[in-house]
Amino acid sequence: MACYRIRETFFRPETEHAQETGTLPADLHNGLQLLLARDGAEHCFLPIRSMQYLAVIARDEVVFVDANGGYAHQDGVGGRLIRIAWRPTGGPRESISAPLPYAIIYYFSGLAETQRRLIGETRAALRLQAARQRERAAPVRESCIVPMRRR
Repeated sequence: MACYRIRETFFRPETEHAQETGTLPADLHNGLQLLLARDGAEHCFLPIRSMQYLAVIARDEVVFVDANGGYAHQDGVGGRLIRIAWRPTGGPRESISAPLPYAIIYYFSGLAETQRRLIGETRAALRLQAARQRERAAPVRESCIVPMRRR
């Protein structure tokens, strides 16, 4: 079976519509970073099917694109528009269980409700992805009982 990579292009709009600060729950941040580490690439994708969104996870940012809209072309290349971005702010956390301060960047108006939903739906998508990874990574175990022979 051939191994291949799919190249995706995402466009960041020139201007931000709005920005706010908040905290990302520790379990959510840790899960996103674990998924990225397991993938071993610079970026990894997390489909959020319940919202028809795709999270593109990098070490220093998570961006969200709408799978059903916001397509653009530039210099002969097409790609989806980034709708929302999460960026960590501040220094390192005091503990791995501490929430992470972050900025929420909105590139379009009317996305506040989408942002609220993304927290829960991203968490659910992470759980689903983790379960799938465990299933694939788990070795198939077979048992064989062999009677010992007397010498």
